[in-house]
Amino acid sequence: MFVLDTGNQRIQKLDPNGNFITTWGSRGSGNGQFEYPHGISLDSFKNVYVADTGNNRIQKFDLNGTFITTWGTLGTGNGQFNNPQCISVDSFDNMYVADTGNQRIQKFDSNGKFIATWGTSGIGKGQFMNPLGISVDGSGNMYVADAAHLAIGEPGNSRIQKFDSNGKFITTWGFGTGEGQFEYPAGISVDPSYGNVYVVDLGNNRVQKFDTNGNLITTWGSRGSGNGQFFGPWGIFFNPLYGNNVYVADTGNERIQEFDLDGKFIATWGTFGTGNG
Repeated sequence: MFVLDTGNQRIQKLDPNGNFITTWGSRGSGNGQFEYPHGISLDSFKNVYVADTGNNRIQKFDLNGTFITTWGTLGTGNGQFNNPQCISVDSFDNMYVADTGNQRIQKFDSNGKFIATWGTSGIGKGQFMNPLGISVDGSGNMYVADAAHLAIGEPGNSRIQKFDSNGKFITTWGFGTGEGQFEYPAGISVDPSYGNVYVVDLGNNRVQKFDTNGNLITTWGSRGSGNGQFFGPWGIFFNPLYGNNVYVADTGNERIQEFDLDGKFIATWGTFGTGNG
């Protein structure tokens, strides 16, 4: 698995048990360097794509961290970015980027060639206010964690929006503190085996699991530092090669937590620091 160690400006590669394998990256704007990276995804050839947020670009590496190519600059044009936060690759190796500052999604091929874009700033269907997370299912449908709300207590967005592969709006759900609702959803990932949607509900310090239509299946987590608790969780991902468990980046606690598909705690690793692992 690959972990974005954002504060240390690097990628760490670990085995499924959290044992350190390798790392790459340092702070900077050169090839293979990062400025607060936030998104990571793999294609079918196991190439690694990183949303290098502060440098407003995407970087592509091989499985061992060897630099391949990069694209993107600060701007509002096609293929440009403003604070890109997340990246997801579909079964055809097309890439979807949450271009957060520009309030849109951009779609590229695996070499960075621009294909399409959709979204504007707003609270309507197909509009965004800080899209932070993005994930594509096996049918090419795309789920976006549309994170921000207008103000505390006001509905705004704080929702999930579902689109087809061409950006056509399908459905939406969210906002609130009740079950099936969100307070700043940050991370989202689709279970590759069953197609269920897992959302990191950052403001409520929990994970929520839904079917593809947004019907709640289960939820787990509360604020804290114990096993199964969270403090500002951000990312979520699967590793189907090793049992299809779900891994949560428990950001405020500086650790990764591993669960089964129903939220049963399995393991945790990581502490605050700059060392390997």
